[in-house]
Amino acid sequence: MVNTPETTESAQEAGAASPDRRDRARAAAVGAAVLGAPKLHPFGDLHALQHLSARAARGVRAAFEGLLRTECRAWAEPLEVVRVGDYRAGRAEQLTAWIPLGMDGRAVLCVVDGPLLLTLLDLFFGGTGDAPATMPREFSPAAEALADRFGAGIAQALETAWEPLARMSFTVGRCESNAAHVAGVEVEDVVIVTRFGVVRGDAKPVFVDILYPVAALKPHAVELTGPVVARPAEPDQAWRTGLTRAAMAVRLPVRSVLAEPMVSLHRLMGLKAGDIIPIDFADDVPVMVGTSLLGTGTVGTSNGKAAIRLSHLEGLLP
Repeated sequence: MVNTPETTESAQEAGAASPDRRDRARAAAVGAAVLGAPKLHPFGDLHALQHLSARAARGVRAAFEGLLRTECRAWAEPLEVVRVGDYRAGRAEQLTAWIPLGMDGRAVLCVVDGPLLLTLLDLFFGGTGDAPATMPREFSPAAEALADRFGAGIAQALETAWEPLARMSFTVGRCESNAAHVAGVEVEDVVIVTRFGVVRGDAKPVFVDILYPVAALKPHAVELTGPVVARPAEPDQAWRTGLTRAAMAVRLPVRSVLAEPMVSLHRLMGLKAGDIIPIDFADDVPVMVGTSLLGTGTVGTSNGKAAIRLSHLEGLLP
């Protein structure tokens, strides 16, 4: 592992539930001993990429929640640097969905365990979430369609996570069950593996890996070796103008209370048509907008209609 894992409950339960990760770590250690770990990638301690992975975990959670229709928890584990061949060897021969995610035309992979994808497929169509007792050798068209939909959610999560460093465009390619059929990734390529853990309720965690080939990240070496600083969003003048116009067109009720006379209940019960209730009001009467006091003004007429000339605005004029 490149970074020392944090001692958190999520990381502990993730480590306990992913023995294949330890197998890949051992394979990576062997490769590092032969090749030398510093030569595998040029990005130093990878703190920037680890930070982006933590941001992306939110989007990964949303992708799962869209399929599971229930709330989940998600986290990003510490990064690994391995060769593709070692990574594939750690997965043995189990059924796996290899989903290409083009990163501005450069190859990136989303790797999903076959049983997990088939469980999501069963849940998506109203089942109980049970994977087949016997794993098929290839995915059905329905499973491939679900993989495309899931990959689109992961691509959106990565685009959002990369925003502070660079505006990336991730595109989803055709899901493959055989890694050898994925174009643009060779067994000798060095990849940086980001593993995301997701858990719902009391269920066991499940995991999804994102494989960044080092060659795909080299154009962003400067950003990845520096601190992650969020860029201030540029104001959208057209949106701001439209919002201002919409706000200025809102209609508000304006009213004024000229007088509030008080009469006894005895007199109120004795009122009849033609009786007069005397009222008195000051030179300035209140003008209300909704339940808030706008100001005060003088009662008069304008164009033959009753009107109030504002003489004081509350909080605006002395």
